[in-house]
Amino acid sequence: QVQLQESGPGLVKPSQTLSLTCTVSGGSITTSGYYWNWIRQPPGRGLEWIGYITYSGSTYYSPSLKNRTSISRDTSKNQFTLQLISVTPEDTAVYYCAREQIRHDESEDWGQGTQVTVSS
Repeated sequence: QVQLQESGPGLVKPSQTLSLTCTVSGGSITTSGYYWNWIRQPPGRGLEWIGYITYSGSTYYSPSLKNRTSISRDTSKNQFTLQLISVTPEDTAVYYCAREQIRHDESEDWGQGTQVTVSS
């Protein structure tokens, strides 16, 4: 069973960089055929897709966030990371990482989520 766990600071100051790590167990982030996603949910709002990194290291970002977003990976640690620069209070949300099969013939695996608050 694949498990994902988000980690990182729960409080970030405005204008600084939000950095989160997703640690994966039970499967390799280099296994062919999967996207490794970051998604967030602001309070009282719906899920918002941020972007993903593929099994081969390619990245793709939401048009609304791509100018501030960077997703990378550390294959030796079986981790992938999210960096969101120049944050504002509007970036306050629960942040999730999730594994998605490209062919979509199996269900996604999600982490439990981690709360990130942007406040001074």
